[in-house]
Amino acid sequence: FDITASSLLLLLTAPILMVTALLIKLTSPGPVFYRQERVGQFGSTFQVLKFRSMRNDAEKDGTPQWAQKADPRVTTVGRIIRSTRIDEIPQIFNVFRGDMSFVGPRPERPEFVKVLTEQIPFYGQRHTILPGITGWAQINHKYGDTVEDSFTKLEFDLFYLKHLSLSLDLYVIFHTAKVMLLSRG
Repeated sequence: FDITASSLLLLLTAPILMVTALLIKLTSPGPVFYRQERVGQFGSTFQVLKFRSMRNDAEKDGTPQWAQKADPRVTTVGRIIRSTRIDEIPQIFNVFRGDMSFVGPRPERPEFVKVLTEQIPFYGQRHTILPGITGWAQINHKYGDTVEDSFTKLEFDLFYLKHLSLSLDLYVIFHTAKVMLLSRG
């Protein structure tokens, strides 16, 4: 399903991908895409691919930072592509490569996973399946940028793992599409 759906979606979103890439290139210096190491299934790491929505020097000191809701590092085009979730579309390439699925726990950075695993019991359980572009936690909880938010999101991730099914995946995809089309969340 992931390979077929990602192939189809890449073809359908190609015009959006091209226009977005052009807008990013014309309005801010730096690369069009943003690659970042994330923790995937069984703790393996991979490079997640997104459109760059922040200044090129967003982490110039080299210290990983949680993204914030009204993050001052976000560019003008970045604000638009974040609110419409267009910045997430390149992750379809990650799904095509097998690093991710469409639905599953969102992958986190290794630096954050280390801290969260030490502070939150059962946090590592979320790595038993492929991470997803969207997930049960994303449609049921606010944007999280604290350990406490991660704990709450883990509760949703564990619920998803326990009730894993095609119908739940379709429900998550439907509600994610609704959020994207209505620019909510």
